[in-house]
Amino acid sequence: MSDSTLDVDQELPLFPLNTVLLPGGRMGLRIFERRYIDLIRNSLRNQQSFGIVWLAEGGAEVLKPSEPQTALAVIGTEAHIADWDQLPDGLLGIVVEGRRRFSIESARQDKSGLYMGKISWLPEQEDVPLPPRSTELHDLLQQLGEHPHVERLGMQLNVASAGALANSLAQLLPLPAADAYQILGIDEPLARLDALHDIVDAISS
Repeated sequence: MSDSTLDVDQELPLFPLNTVLLPGGRMGLRIFERRYIDLIRNSLRNQQSFGIVWLAEGGAEVLKPSEPQTALAVIGTEAHIADWDQLPDGLLGIVVEGRRRFSIESARQDKSGLYMGKISWLPEQEDVPLPPRSTELHDLLQQLGEHPHVERLGMQLNVASAGALANSLAQLLPLPAADAYQILGIDEPLARLDALHDIVDAISS
């Protein structure tokens, strides 16, 4: 991946959730709090990304202004808005796509309650071709891609590399957030795929 355009002493807006976004993965979000409506509006207007961070200690889907920053996981994912629309209930709906991983050095809240993180981008190892043992996982990804909800997300599922397969499956399978976060934190692509294989085996056994 390309080098960061942000220095470590610059900040990225953070969107804490009780789910994990992985590079290349997509997820749909319903936006209803004013601070996040403003975040999305500014991101669209300025063509900027923001960070999605797992609430490592659980809690509400959207972090309350009074909750401590220690609830934020250390590693997050840069989120790019891939699509947006007004939902039938009148709320703003967006689809975000994961890009680069980052590490949070520190975080603060602005006056609206929005978290701003001082981050450093994590180095990415070059992805590697799929090993022969990944056939079943690759087939599983194709099966998931036939689900209408996954089709609506518009994810790229024609993957041919180990890290991309692990990221895509970890995004789409109904894994505990802690397992998805484990995958997110692994640097080496084959190790990431092996870890996902172990998780899937444990679920199916």
